[in-house]
Amino acid sequence: MELFVGIDWGASMHSVCVLDETGNRLWEAEVPHTGDAVHHFAERIVALAGGDPQCIRASMEAPHGVMVEALIDRGVGAYFINPKQLDRFRDRHSVSGAKDDALDAFVLADSLRTDLHLYRRIRLPEPELLRLRSLSRRYEALTRQVVALGNQISEELRRYFPQMEKLGRWHEEAWLWDLFAQAATPSVAQKLRLQKIEKVLKTHRIRRWKPTELKAQLTQTPLPVAPGVAEAASESIELNLPVLRALRLQRETTAKRMKGLLEQLSEETDDPEKKHHDAAIIQSLPGIGTKNGAVMLTEASAALQLRDATAFRNLAGTRPVSRRTGGRKKKATVIMRKAKNTRLGQAVHHWAQSASRYDNRAQTHYQSLRSRGCSHGRALRGVADRLIALMFSMLREGKLYDSERWNNPSCPCPV
Repeated sequence: MELFVGIDWGASMHSVCVLDETGNRLWEAEVPHTGDAVHHFAERIVALAGGDPQCIRASMEAPHGVMVEALIDRGVGAYFINPKQLDRFRDRHSVSGAKDDALDAFVLADSLRTDLHLYRRIRLPEPELLRLRSLSRRYEALTRQVVALGNQISEELRRYFPQMEKLGRWHEEAWLWDLFAQAATPSVAQKLRLQKIEKVLKTHRIRRWKPTELKAQLTQTPLPVAPGVAEAASESIELNLPVLRALRLQRETTAKRMKGLLEQLSEETDDPEKKHHDAAIIQSLPGIGTKNGAVMLTEASAALQLRDATAFRNLAGTRPVSRRTGGRKKKATVIMRKAKNTRLGQAVHHWAQSASRYDNRAQTHYQSLRSRGCSHGRALRGVADRLIALMFSMLREGKLYDSERWNNPSCPCPV
């Protein structure tokens, strides 16, 4: 007898519902988020199946979590579904819009029993990929914090010292931070000696500014501000700069670890059936880069494992959506897919943008789409589709990117 388990994930408590093949409820419970409780839950589920984990199918809204991992560790088949689809299944049992954790657990189990084909199997990625995903997401979060803090500093400078704000991008140019330490206000900048300016430029190897030009820029007529505004704004910037330096250091460290982990994954494999690791194949493609490669490997690991190009395109948002009403004779409206993995979509967008600049075949395809009246975004999605087809062709063959073969006009495109 098959068992169907629905798990509604919570921060401190998880609701569980177990159904048999006919939909009868065998067990309902709330499992605390503790090690003992989760282990007991997994053992209880296997015991209900008579000790045979192959007869159990469990479902969640997310493809990760300790509840799922505990079941997979015991050989249970685990599945997940999009929360939007689960919301439609909930209407089967409650059209009033009622919602609670126990109901969601039951809906997950019941819909898994009746519509298994709509669920996707959860396959845990390699431990290195889990670490790479954590580093990739942390790098993105640090980048957002750096940009936000740099924008705050720029806004403070516009209040009283726009000459300093116009010198460069404050969220990433460290020489500006050292220069500000020497001249925090227009009055101090008037007295700043050329030797100190020259030292800052020399330390950071800045050649686009000469000391005399920089001095002239800083000593322009200051804004007329109320007494105390310059001192208050400069103090705020002084307090923010150490945080900005620490964030930048963390981001650089995270980037180095990501690069090292990708190099480790790209090393030659001992598996005779696998010529190259997926990381090595993806990193060999034109325009990928470290950050985009890390995102693609981690955010679409299941699609890459299954060699499912369609699922990858859906996640990346490059596969369009068609709408047609009024019969088959009506013309379908094709629009951009908005339901996607945002991080993967951005990575594929940047990949296509880079490839369309530096790869001959991608550039030719981009220009042909633009000449047909396609927008920049639509042309990039077209380039991305061809690159994705190329990537999955390489993954199936286990071969690295060959620029001569790809850019040969006689070589057919995988699309």
